[in-house]
Amino acid sequence: MKLKELLLILEEMAPLAYAEDFDNVGLLLGDTELDITGILVCHDALESVIEEAIAKQCNLVVCFHPILFSGLKKITGKDYVERAIIKAIKNDIAIYAVHTALDNHKEGVNKIFCDALGLTQTRILIPKPNFIQKLVTYTIPENAALLRTALFDAGAGKIGNYEDCSFSSTGLGSYKGNEDSNPTIGNRFEFVTTEEIKIEVTFEKQLQSKVLKALFSNHVYEEVAYEVYALENVHQNIGLGMIGSLGQPMEETAFLSYVKDTMGCGGIRHSALLGKKIEKVAVLGGSGSFAIANAKRAGADIFLTADLKYHNFYEAENQLVLADIGHFESERFTKNYIVDFLKKKILNFAIIFSEENTNPVKYL
Repeated sequence: MKLKELLLILEEMAPLAYAEDFDNVGLLLGDTELDITGILVCHDALESVIEEAIAKQCNLVVCFHPILFSGLKKITGKDYVERAIIKAIKNDIAIYAVHTALDNHKEGVNKIFCDALGLTQTRILIPKPNFIQKLVTYTIPENAALLRTALFDAGAGKIGNYEDCSFSSTGLGSYKGNEDSNPTIGNRFEFVTTEEIKIEVTFEKQLQSKVLKALFSNHVYEEVAYEVYALENVHQNIGLGMIGSLGQPMEETAFLSYVKDTMGCGGIRHSALLGKKIEKVAVLGGSGSFAIANAKRAGADIFLTADLKYHNFYEAENQLVLADIGHFESERFTKNYIVDFLKKKILNFAIIFSEENTNPVKYL
């Protein structure tokens, strides 16, 4: 299998359009014509991980964090990033990163976090804005069913837990073709009034070219009348963080101990305990101080995340408990998800779980 074929599978797992604008996801290094011999899945593509890939005959490293985050002006091997890149290039190893593309996925990092803790009734904490578009088009009744089905097949019409969603209304359309026209109904220079069906569907913005291709390929008119609108609606199934419920409420200290054991934490820093049971739990894998207000508004009893600074803990304001469980720890099961997904899709070569512990934080 060539790398370019694998990219389609990786983007199915974590669509690149889901990533945050600041991020650097996707193929970071490698020739898309490369024949893949094996995949090593890791958290961070450090030099030691590249060495592991070489030893295990894997020429694609799929990492969670992008080893290349900002631009490089020189590659001299002066730091851990440049050393990893040099070793990968010398050994013809491709590197692919998923990061916030998987963070924002409804089955991604934060769902994995929730599942590890046994949370139920989960929903996105910060739904992604500016991600939904609407297509409006017009066709004759005889073409409506075919066209609608083609748009659904292209990915349009999905709203929350529902698919094949559309709205249709009937009206009168009119047109008059010029000397270069070839009208489906009527003749050139003839003013035509005909019954038409107005079809409206929504879709994720990264599907626009696919949806428009389906529209043009399945419409009977020579010139297709259509409009595409950007909607202000948030996408309830894409976004950062999650909130869910414990099946059985727990005392604060008991819950923190449970989190420490389950997530393998070296320690947990937390704000003042409030003396009430934990039932609603908000999570955000990785650095999540920006979401404290969202966790409050969602009514969380506790917010589990990482990289909280001294003053962030004041923001709890006796409304919830803030707990920093560690960056690596909050994302630690993501590798398992990636390996499991790829093993279901790829059967002709090895998908290997990296044995390197790349957590840079150590505990006494």
